[in-house]
Amino acid sequence: MNEIAQNPYEITIIPGRFRLKLLGPVNWSFVGYGTLAIALGIGWLVRDKNIVDPNNGIGYWLGIVGGTLMLLLLFYPASKRSALLRRLGLVKHWFRIHMIFGLVGPLLVLYHCNFSVAAINSNVALYSMLAVAGSGIIGHYFYARIHRGLYGKRANIEDLRTELAAAIDGNNGVAVILPKFAAELHDISEELLGAKYTKKMNISTSLIWTFKHYYIRARLFFNIRRELQVKGMLSNSIAANRNDLSRVANQYAKTQVNLMRRVAQLSFYERLFSLWHVFHMPMFILLIVSALVHVLAVHMY
Repeated sequence: MNEIAQNPYEITIIPGRFRLKLLGPVNWSFVGYGTLAIALGIGWLVRDKNIVDPNNGIGYWLGIVGGTLMLLLLFYPASKRSALLRRLGLVKHWFRIHMIFGLVGPLLVLYHCNFSVAAINSNVALYSMLAVAGSGIIGHYFYARIHRGLYGKRANIEDLRTELAAAIDGNNGVAVILPKFAAELHDISEELLGAKYTKKMNISTSLIWTFKHYYIRARLFFNIRRELQVKGMLSNSIAANRNDLSRVANQYAKTQVNLMRRVAQLSFYERLFSLWHVFHMPMFILLIVSALVHVLAVHMY
């Protein structure tokens, strides 16, 4: 009898018995946004209880700390141009701080104002802050699709195409157990990597792949289940471990299809990211100016 051991993306044949364990990395973005959503929900529910006073005590300092964190967001763009800041930390570390402060700062300010609006100057600062924070979340989404991981280097179409071709060819045991599934996955990748698509895809092709990859993934999942049913009739080992094998193969299919989607959509997201900058930077400048005016007005009057 054979043993099938695997990592999150491959299956390898090893003499012995079946032993499967499906692993996966922690999605820290999901954890961070989930925590933020919970904190926002709690703050919204207690907004009418006036737990904090914006002008005194902890309420006052929540505003000071939140505003300071947002002012420190300037360190990330400055780190790209300042040798001193780069000596203090890599640009990717400044970006990590930028992401965290860009979420925690607005959260503290919302608690500072009890999730409510007041004078005109504070309203402008609050709405500018919310616009910048929302824009930052959208920018994070675009950024992640044109970089290798949240803090990795910028991707390019040639590297992604090479990575996809190597990943499909090096399936490490999937083709042995599920040859029809492996062949279908290879054909889909050849369609994407072949002459049908140029290195710079147009917007319509990228949008088609936005929806098409869901259909492809669902079809592959169905074909995996069907092929394993047939294989299970011929092998007691496969029949006994069919559910585990299905999870492993589904994870492999999901990974490869997502990589295909990245290849198809890279140029599209590069364009969106450049347009996003046109909106984000003026809103951030407006935020800084309105926040300074708000602080000045509060302390003068």
